[in-house]
Amino acid sequence: MARRDTARASEPFDPGCTRCPRLAAALAEVRREESGYYALPVPAFGIARPKLLVVGLAPGRNGANRTGRPFTGDGAGVPLYYTLHALGLSNAPESVSVDDGLRLQGCAITNAVRCWPPENKPLPEEIRNCNSYLRFDLERVPGGGVVLALGAIAHAAVLRALGLRPSTCRFAHAAEHELPGNRRLLDSYHCSRYNLNTGRITQPQLQAVFERALELVSAQSR
Repeated sequence: MARRDTARASEPFDPGCTRCPRLAAALAEVRREESGYYALPVPAFGIARPKLLVVGLAPGRNGANRTGRPFTGDGAGVPLYYTLHALGLSNAPESVSVDDGLRLQGCAITNAVRCWPPENKPLPEEIRNCNSYLRFDLERVPGGGVVLALGAIAHAAVLRALGLRPSTCRFAHAAEHELPGNRRLLDSYHCSRYNLNTGRITQPQLQAVFERALELVSAQSR
């Protein structure tokens, strides 16, 4: 695959990151208004070297931005954690808070952008600024592993992090792409409440994508 230059080297997640002025200001305002909110950059959740890495867009204001765990406390997390539990990837079907005892098995969840973006719309510069943290997460996926991108922005962020041109891997629901290091990229529409309510994706379709991800992991591990 063709590669392009990347802006930053891989970096471990910085929980005190203020690289994006707009996002840092938005989080500071939330902390003033909502005393119980986490309102900081949200770390990845799951095992250190996952065979399956799920990449979302960004924390929701009243979800991960409130709880401090990806896809926890909002509508998008309901179908996601239900699916993970149904396939044996978590020990519980619901993620409520960081101290609820939920654990992931064989997988991890991260986001293209670690801070809540106003209106849930990160700017291109903010996605670029956060890309080095995503690159670090991707480097921890071993050969034979699968990256599952929830939505086109997450898909594009994965490609950028790996130095791949967007034209080499077009986003489409259930599309599969080869990645460096004997890994695969699998695409899915995001499991947002809006997408579920409008029928853009259904719970069975989401589960089918995850089932395919596990098939790919199994096949590449042989």
